[in-house]
Amino acid sequence: MSATKIWTRIDYEKNGKQAGWLQLPHSVTRSAYGNIAIPICVIRNGAGPTVLLMAGNHGDEYEGQIALTRLIRELDPGELQGRVIVMPAANYPAAMAGARVSPIDDGNLNRSFPGDPDGTPTYAIAHYIDSVLYPMADLFHDIHSGGSSLQYLPFASMRMGADAKLNDRALAALRAFGAPIGLVWDYSPDQRLSQVAAINRGLVALGGEFGGGGAVSGRGVRIVERGLRNILAHAGVIERSRAVGDFDGPTRLMQVKGRDYYVYAPDAGLFEPAVELGDNVKAGDLCGQVHFVDNPARPPEPCHFERDGMVICKRHYGRVERGDCVVHLATEYLG
Repeated sequence: MSATKIWTRIDYEKNGKQAGWLQLPHSVTRSAYGNIAIPICVIRNGAGPTVLLMAGNHGDEYEGQIALTRLIRELDPGELQGRVIVMPAANYPAAMAGARVSPIDDGNLNRSFPGDPDGTPTYAIAHYIDSVLYPMADLFHDIHSGGSSLQYLPFASMRMGADAKLNDRALAALRAFGAPIGLVWDYSPDQRLSQVAAINRGLVALGGEFGGGGAVSGRGVRIVERGLRNILAHAGVIERSRAVGDFDGPTRLMQVKGRDYYVYAPDAGLFEPAVELGDNVKAGDLCGQVHFVDNPARPPEPCHFERDGMVICKRHYGRVERGDCVVHLATEYLG
């Protein structure tokens, strides 16, 4: 595979704060020799660990974008011993469009890793993150929310990998972040995720979902902002005394372990949920039903839970197509 075509005037080894852009060559009718300018900031003070923080992987997920732009403005290099690399709008075209995927190539950055330097813009961005930024980093946090179509109870997360020691380090970082819920993904059917790629590079990798519905959750922003200070202290980039502690008491550890945690729409129509976020349910309970307003005499089609658990995510949009995820559960983490 060839080297990245993305270039930047940022010097990753320079002390101080540099805010600039990654330049991705992009030749189109309106700009023959143009670039997609992807914002990035590097804050460095001498030797020490490197923490890579990212938001805007999906452009309609806003809490992380706000928290990271504020962190860029507020974090003083004098606070650090090491380096913080911040990408507040990783899939920049998607972020500017307020969309999950890029309007340029319809690319979903979180389904594009490890990327391709010769591919479309989304794949080229993924390749730069994987091949240039990950090797610099010790800890990676990719901040998400439910975007336009889903609503989440806010949580930070980690994803289980094959390396037990790395899993232990990630779990310790998850606890240190201090979110109300810490979710352990023990089910990863898709290997194209940013976290999976980071784990494959040997990084301690965190994620999280801090809102949804295409809106900005003020509470979600506050959880992220506090958690970022905690995780920088945990990594040793800022003094441990600068950690601000848990958001709302000790983190409740939960997990997702299989496809049976998810409920999918059985047909196209208008979905009426029978549950709310935070509800505890049993296997066989009604999750909701799909109504057919185009054929009102047709009885609604119900869907049910396959297992016990707590509702941690539900669909925001009312209209569904067959196969849309309408709810997913989490259960207590058992280790």
